[in-house]
Amino acid sequence: MTMERIRPKKALGQNFLTDRNVLARIVDAVELAPDDHVLEVGPGQGALTRLLAAQAASVVAVELDRQLVPLLRREFAANGTVEIVEADILRADLADLLRTRWSGHWKVAANLPYNISTPVLFQFMEHRHLFSRLVLMLQKEVGERLAAPPDCKEYGVLSVLCQLHFDIRREFLVKPGSFFPAPKVDSVVLRLVPLPEPRVAVRDEALFRRVVKAAFSQRRKTLWNCLKSAQFMAEEKQLRDVLAGCGIEPGRRGETLSLEEFARLANAVEAAVAP
Repeated sequence: MTMERIRPKKALGQNFLTDRNVLARIVDAVELAPDDHVLEVGPGQGALTRLLAAQAASVVAVELDRQLVPLLRREFAANGTVEIVEADILRADLADLLRTRWSGHWKVAANLPYNISTPVLFQFMEHRHLFSRLVLMLQKEVGERLAAPPDCKEYGVLSVLCQLHFDIRREFLVKPGSFFPAPKVDSVVLRLVPLPEPRVAVRDEALFRRVVKAAFSQRRKTLWNCLKSAQFMAEEKQLRDVLAGCGIEPGRRGETLSLEEFARLANAVEAAVAP
């Protein structure tokens, strides 16, 4: 079977990127140097892989589709730059996968299936120390959430947690006609650059995440009600004192808090519940 005869699988969220101009712009956004090593997620039919391999020192392409893997391996068999890894990116040990091949910082190029984009983003966040730059194609709605400022409907958990650790820049919009089959929504290419340190000081990141998730758990309710429901502390007076000490009105909603305010709040909660 040839690559062209492989039909995109709806169950895997496959939409093959076919627009050469978009492919070239993605490679430009990655800003490859001859000694760069690239992780590609979801190579599909290899359109982006070919361009990356022409400029990078190595490309590790992770593909889940068992039909595509042997075809990709056959095509790139004579190319010592490309390694096709059959794996589910959500189950892969990224540190083991990458560090055993190159000990420096990797770049990422990925056309992420819409149905797994959020968990993949969290995985990249957990392993951000492995990367120098990530260029990701996402559903426009998800991309807008990543870069959203406070006090808008797109601003949420993903916005706060990603902005804590990355500089995020929108590169360009991609219309459905650039894919086969054409999705029903627009896509967007974002560039994420990991920060050397979190953007704001957070003493307990696990608690910070819990506070952020609690604040957005019921978007129509006040911050007071959301935090009270999360039961961070036994007495309501403690919670009132924490909010007052942070200068945050209990009647505000989570979506109005800036990253700095979330950090201040999480640090105050940590101090209040510390033994």
